[in-house]
Amino acid sequence: MRLAKDHSLVAWIGTGVMGRSMAGHLQKAGWRLIVHNRTKDKADDLLRAGAQWASGAGEAAARADAVFTMVGFPHDVREVYLGQGGIVERAKPGALLVDMTTSEPTLAADIARAAEARGLRALDAPVSGGDIGAREARLSIMVGGDAEAFAAARPFFEIMGKQIVHHDGPGAGQHAKMCNQMNVAATMMGVVEALLYAKKAGLDPARMIESVGSGAASSWSLVNYGPRILRGDFNPGFYVRHFIKDMDIALAEAKKMNLPTPCLELARDLYQKVVDLGGDNLGIQALYLAMEKM
Repeated sequence: MRLAKDHSLVAWIGTGVMGRSMAGHLQKAGWRLIVHNRTKDKADDLLRAGAQWASGAGEAAARADAVFTMVGFPHDVREVYLGQGGIVERAKPGALLVDMTTSEPTLAADIARAAEARGLRALDAPVSGGDIGAREARLSIMVGGDAEAFAAARPFFEIMGKQIVHHDGPGAGQHAKMCNQMNVAATMMGVVEALLYAKKAGLDPARMIESVGSGAASSWSLVNYGPRILRGDFNPGFYVRHFIKDMDIALAEAKKMNLPTPCLELARDLYQKVVDLGGDNLGIQALYLAMEKM
């Protein structure tokens, strides 16, 4: 069953760096929003544009036909969905629940089971593309869950992203996102090493990016994070602390599979050096600062 804009209310929980833009696209597309965030002023733009405010995730869910969440860590996801007075407990029967946080596959499966027991439809739908992808509505969205629920959510996904793939049942979207984060971790090490090499070799790093960025070594990270690094811009499009959380989830899942992940392990160690420098709230391009000191 697809929802209609004229009589449906959409709840959005989590209006941080990415969530605010994603919710804004739904609002601009004509969906009526009810929003909640731990820090209310981060939702000010949405509220000024007509969104309603809820004092908690459960309150928002009780009034909405579809609920989207974009929070920080798995414990946040568990609290807003499965905690007392949370989304699963208070959501309307038949409501669509979509967690877009990068979280644990097993938690996604737990939420889906709890939701089904209450006549709700739940999806895990983490995204890739960072703050730029969120602002420009060209995220890659990786979805796990029931096919019928995916069909109901697809119109929303098409407003926020460009690449939308349904992978399989509950937790599959999160597993796909782990594959994404493994690639990003390895790529960021290469990007930073190449920039440091270019600097030591006396090259113009910007021209190096222009040259290499149009060949076989091109990557989203090189083309987008490379120029930020050269400008000394280490502001978060995606926080180091969140990236470390993702790498820890991927390492734990790989361990369950008896899968060796030497590249991921190295990246995790290097990003710990960023944290040791006090950079846990910087963007992931801050890896440059740590490697520059090595």
